[in-house]
Amino acid sequence: MAYNLLKGKKGIITGALDENSIAWKVAERAKEEGAEFTLTNAPIAMRMGKINELAEKTNSEVIPADATSLEDIENLYKKSEEILGGKVDFILHSIGMSPNVRKGRDYGDLNYDWMMKSLDVSAISFHKMLQVAEKMDFINEGGSVLGLSYIAAQRTFPDYSDMAQAKSLLESIARSYGERYGRLKKVRVNTISQSPTMTTAGTGVGGFDTFFDFADKISPLGNADATSCADYCILMFSELSRMVTMQNLYHDGGFSTSGITQKVIDHWQK
Repeated sequence: MAYNLLKGKKGIITGALDENSIAWKVAERAKEEGAEFTLTNAPIAMRMGKINELAEKTNSEVIPADATSLEDIENLYKKSEEILGGKVDFILHSIGMSPNVRKGRDYGDLNYDWMMKSLDVSAISFHKMLQVAEKMDFINEGGSVLGLSYIAAQRTFPDYSDMAQAKSLLESIARSYGERYGRLKKVRVNTISQSPTMTTAGTGVGGFDTFFDFADKISPLGNADATSCADYCILMFSELSRMVTMQNLYHDGGFSTSGITQKVIDHWQK
């Protein structure tokens, strides 16, 4: 059901790879709620995914951009402003990648050049997008910027490796830039810490099926799926969350505050 929560709003959605992506679901829901937006992803990711299908479905245009490149971000914003006919009201940062995770490097044997790449792609790109937006005065007053995070920023998960540091940095940037942007332009900056989700990126982490099942059992509501996360993003882009900023918002069925649940007890008593 649509409520016109984003009627008249314009935005940018990054990171939609395929129909399993949270960003893909956000784009579908944003369209349903009346928003206009452009889609973007890194050129290499665009070759791997189906973003053009999403663009056709949502009547959007795709602008290739490497979010680690200031020049690409500037171009993304300029072209988006031309296409949308003005500044934007929301931006979704749904970008994350670790060469160490992809190539199976043990946490005690990290390639530090790759680690810097993880931080740049997954977190520093968030700061770059915010900084360029501020300098270009690209986001309307009262706008909303979201980054997608994970609880590995606070807790240890085997095989998540240097992505844990990347998510910690992402959340820190949201707090620091949230203070600045809120003071200057009333722009809100938050992160959403999502349940383990059956996306292409998520399932690429070693042992994913096991900790997906564990999280589902320890969360009173079960794992939040990608569609539910998209609904939460729409809420955060809307006027209904106009006084929420600098927060890391857990969207995880209660996982983040559960010690043990009856499902887990029953599982281990079998």
